[in-house]
Amino acid sequence: DALGLIESARRAIERVAAHDPALAPIAESLAAASFAVSEVSAGLSSYLGSLDADAGRELETLQERRAQLGSLMRRYGPTLDEVVDYLESGSSRLVELDSDADRIETLGAEVAADRAKLDELAGQLTERRTDAAERLSAAVTAELGALAMPDARLAIEVSDAELTLTGRDQVAIMLQPHAGTEPRPLARGASGGELSRVMLALEVVLAATDPVPTFVFDEVDAGVGGASATEVGKRLARLARSAQVIVVTHLAQVAAFSNNHLVVEKGSDGSVTTSSVRLVHADERAAEMARLLSGSPESDSALTHARELLEAAHGRWE
Repeated sequence: DALGLIESARRAIERVAAHDPALAPIAESLAAASFAVSEVSAGLSSYLGSLDADAGRELETLQERRAQLGSLMRRYGPTLDEVVDYLESGSSRLVELDSDADRIETLGAEVAADRAKLDELAGQLTERRTDAAERLSAAVTAELGALAMPDARLAIEVSDAELTLTGRDQVAIMLQPHAGTEPRPLARGASGGELSRVMLALEVVLAATDPVPTFVFDEVDAGVGGASATEVGKRLARLARSAQVIVVTHLAQVAAFSNNHLVVEKGSDGSVTTSSVRLVHADERAAEMARLLSGSPESDSALTHARELLEAAHGRWE
């Protein structure tokens, strides 16, 4: 290389200069040139070394960024504009989430306050239901005593349940139809006639506060007779003050209280049996009542009793 050639020339001139002093300045110039070339060579080597390292690192960085960009485009692209749009929307959402921390804390406090208020209101509702259940149970039980169920007891039980839109209570209507029996849910603890009388007692008690346009009672007089049947008729008539009441009955004591008396009759032509409903007119009622009482519309004693029942019931309507 150039530095080696200069060094070789310098050493050769120095050997000759030992015999010819005139060559000494040339030897010195070659020594200076050798030093200068050596400095230049070292500088260039250093520059080239640093240039190669920076270029390698920069290339590696570019390759990594290209790989990352490719991954982003596959996931959020396929275009670069879509990746940029996703970045901007994600950045905006991140800002919102950061600012929502306080909002979440505030909402949590509001939920806790609302829950406390809800529990308070649910507790008040439970108290009112329990009080109303006790009063309604007592009133219905008293009515049942006049409906030929003297030993019956109605109990409305209010127990805890999961909180819903209607509160946190489970309400069950229990009936003890006879002395010595265990209270059972009304739907399973009463016969058809008993259930009708319980419903009658309930409706009589609730008529003023929970009006219903029409009631239909069947077998409400089952197992009832005499004075108890009259009490059933009175309560049906009382209920009829605020609603239309339709009663299916075989008792004259109950039928006597009706405003309109209809009879269901069956007929047959020998091959087909039919049923029809006929309105009993005012002048026919005593005879129909006598038929209910004795089976004969012409019995004098039955007719007399029928007229007495109608007069007593009619006095109730005046």
